[in-house]
Amino acid sequence: MRRITVRFADLDIEFVDRDVALRQVEDWANKSTWYPVVIFGPEGCGKTAFLRQTVQAIRELDYNVLYLHPLDRVFMAEVDEPDVKSLFLDLVRQTLADEKWGRIALAVFDLVRELLRRRKRRVAVIADDVFQAIGLNNAAAYVKGLLNMIEHPVYDYEKIVILIATSEGLSRSEIGRHRWAHLTPMWNMPREGFQQLYEKVPGPKPPFNEVWKWTGGNPNALRELYIAGWSRDAVVAQLIREKDLTPDFIAKWRDWLERAVEDPEALWSPDIPEELKAELIRRNLIIYNMYDRDQVFWVDQPPPERDLELGIGRDVAWQTPLHREAVRRALKEYRV
Repeated sequence: MRRITVRFADLDIEFVDRDVALRQVEDWANKSTWYPVVIFGPEGCGKTAFLRQTVQAIRELDYNVLYLHPLDRVFMAEVDEPDVKSLFLDLVRQTLADEKWGRIALAVFDLVRELLRRRKRRVAVIADDVFQAIGLNNAAAYVKGLLNMIEHPVYDYEKIVILIATSEGLSRSEIGRHRWAHLTPMWNMPREGFQQLYEKVPGPKPPFNEVWKWTGGNPNALRELYIAGWSRDAVVAQLIREKDLTPDFIAKWRDWLERAVEDPEALWSPDIPEELKAELIRRNLIIYNMYDRDQVFWVDQPPPERDLELGIGRDVAWQTPLHREAVRRALKEYRV
């Protein structure tokens, strides 16, 4: 399979690792996905790069592919029908002009029908962070529409693959209320694969073991460190601002947060206030209710059962060690 080139800060780097996940893509392509597969996981864990590599992988398996990533304004129609591709590109131009992102997301249904009307074929829809484009309140209905496309097609298909990625913790609970999708987590990169990415970053840099302890294998965390000249303090300060770790938030939840930075499993307590749990999920600080570590439940390799150095518990984990460090730093700075 040809490996694509992905943008990493000011670098163009060949896609590395995720071999287990790409074998799963081949398996999905051979069998079809019987439900839309919704992939969630830590922000910056590499879902977007994986989906773009998936476009290449599944195209090589004789699929017609529609790819949408409204937030990055990236759209691809790798299809055999020139007029369907032309229609798709017209919709993209119109959407880029008026930024009505829901239009292109909903157009997928008509475009797939048009492809299948011409002839029975293999079709894939790959959507990245599309829920932000259509609104979280419409996420479940959108997934139900994709499921109907699998279960009740207007025209027969040979095989169909539908993959959707989201980094929004709240969208997981919204979609999980129904049995319309297969929710599948992806974790940060495994150590060996992450080291391959680390070694592709040029110039002087901290030892790999240090970078691993800071990032836990998160590609975007590596990118942010590279942009910041490898200043962990600068990245942590930025996270404190981005995650709105204000003095009042810290003061309100200090006891719980002090326990959680030592062991995220403290947040699995039945006594945890629902408000705090919801806020930590909404701010993408933690992954809550982690899946069993059996490979069958995960895209690519699952994280360890427990690794306190990286902030991983059995049921709850910090998205990266830097996220945990941002909370730890705020606790220290805002101490009364």
